[in-house]
Amino acid sequence: MLRLMRVLGAVLAGGEASRFGSDKALAKIGGETLLDRAVAVLKDQCNAVCVVGRRSAPVQTVADWPRPGLGPLGGISGALRHARDLGLPYVLTCAVDIPKLPVDLVRQLTPAPACVAAQPVVGLWRVADIAVLDALLASEQQHSLIAFANACGARRVELSRKLGNINTREDLESYEGEGNGASAKPFAK
Repeated sequence: MLRLMRVLGAVLAGGEASRFGSDKALAKIGGETLLDRAVAVLKDQCNAVCVVGRRSAPVQTVADWPRPGLGPLGGISGALRHARDLGLPYVLTCAVDIPKLPVDLVRQLTPAPACVAAQPVVGLWRVADIAVLDALLASEQQHSLIAFANACGARRVELSRKLGNINTREDLESYEGEGNGASAKPFAK
């Protein structure tokens, strides 16, 4: 069973959502918030779940590390530290604005480190790579997810379906207009 891997699921939800115009995590599809959707998919695959970059959430919250404003790398760094404190060796990350995550994402990304080629914010990371991320954040090198993925040797995984994401209200309306509120295996709602 995949839960034997001992994985922390981390929803990265610390962005400003400037293009969306309001708190994107609370936007609803089919009556369910994007945040609740992401947490539910990770709960089915991980031993524990947290939300990074928010003060309140339906599960434990974790702060970006070393500070807010570093984008996804600050969220991943906070999640890796939280997983280490919990004694979990892996972290599965996703952004809050990806409404249709595969229900077998851990399996598809195993072995770690690995990330989705088109959206590297969706990744399975090793807690052992905290030092790699710390070195990147302390360097003059570009602080990007691609730089971190390269530095830790993450494989790029092509999924059978495009994940998509919600950046604007138009994206949300388009997503709902395509009938994407219903569940579709192997992807969640």
